[in-house]
Amino acid sequence: MRTIRYILQKEFIQVFRNKTMLPMIFVLPLMQMLVLVFAATYDLKNVDIYVVDNDLSETSRELTGRFQGSPFFRLHDASFDLEDAENSFKREEADFVMVILQGFERALVREDEANVQLLINAIDGSKASLVYSYAQGILSGFNKAVIAEWKGLPEFNPPRRIDSKQSYWYNPELDYKWYMAPGILAILVTIIGMFLSGMNLVREKEIGTIEQLNVTPIKKYQFILGKLLPFLVIALFDLAFGLVIARLVFDLPIVGSLPLLFGFAALYLIGVLGLGLFISTVTETQQQVMFLTFFFMMIFVLMGGIFTPVESMPRWAQLLDRLNPIYYFMRIMRMVVLKGSGFSDLIDEFVSLILIGLSFLSLAIWRYRKTN
Repeated sequence: MRTIRYILQKEFIQVFRNKTMLPMIFVLPLMQMLVLVFAATYDLKNVDIYVVDNDLSETSRELTGRFQGSPFFRLHDASFDLEDAENSFKREEADFVMVILQGFERALVREDEANVQLLINAIDGSKASLVYSYAQGILSGFNKAVIAEWKGLPEFNPPRRIDSKQSYWYNPELDYKWYMAPGILAILVTIIGMFLSGMNLVREKEIGTIEQLNVTPIKKYQFILGKLLPFLVIALFDLAFGLVIARLVFDLPIVGSLPLLFGFAALYLIGVLGLGLFISTVTETQQQVMFLTFFFMMIFVLMGGIFTPVESMPRWAQLLDRLNPIYYFMRIMRMVVLKGSGFSDLIDEFVSLILIGLSFLSLAIWRYRKTN
């Protein structure tokens, strides 16, 4: 224990002397929370609409006005030429084109029906589906209004109706920042743990101090623990810092137990730090560490469920995700912070993190070659 204490003292002195590491510890959490939580959103806003109105009737103008009055759409431009609208599509200036054919109002009066053409940029399939759904809702409301006005029927007052009241649990305002903030925090803790721990050991190799440590009677497990614990403390500090930012800036509710959350975070960090140290034992330069760390981070983050629900992935990807520590920690963050889940609700995640942590840490201790 005394040996580990001396190693820890050396590591903390070395960390605070490193001018490139300090900004990563203190500035990275602030920038990541303030920028990414706002930027990484699936909320659909400001869809640019291009209107081709060849009817120029009172009814067609009313329909266009309905889209302009929607909070999801904004009028980019209007013309009489469909080719201009298609060119706007190609230049990525418009997301949605509505074509109102000549005789639109006359067809409604004489035949009780009329056609409207909707052209949607479907490069992003999920966005296109939402745009179409919102457009269909506006057209449906416009249709009911036309029937009520022209046929003399009540628009929204049927003789009998069933009323429903919406109540959203855990995120009543459907604020996407509440969903993103815990996920961004999970990524932040992972970057701090995996990247800094790997870079620290390789830096010892590059400057030659690793040889001085190798000739000391320090055991392998003592050396690895001495390298692991400082960055575990730093990562937990960054987690606390990030939670404070999320609470003050995004009004993120922290419903669950903070000791439980930090306990799971420490367990998760043992695995992540073990992986970072293992990467550093099989590399010789900081560039190699950065490359391998980036490789694992890309896979872990993209399969962790921050952008795409894991349940929507193929079955083989869901099974592969059982080896992904970020997958478990993102679930834990959201369940504890937003839902107030307790330890009994997280037994599966607890067992999985223990197995992953012991595996990565054992690999790091086994792979570190100490020569006298």
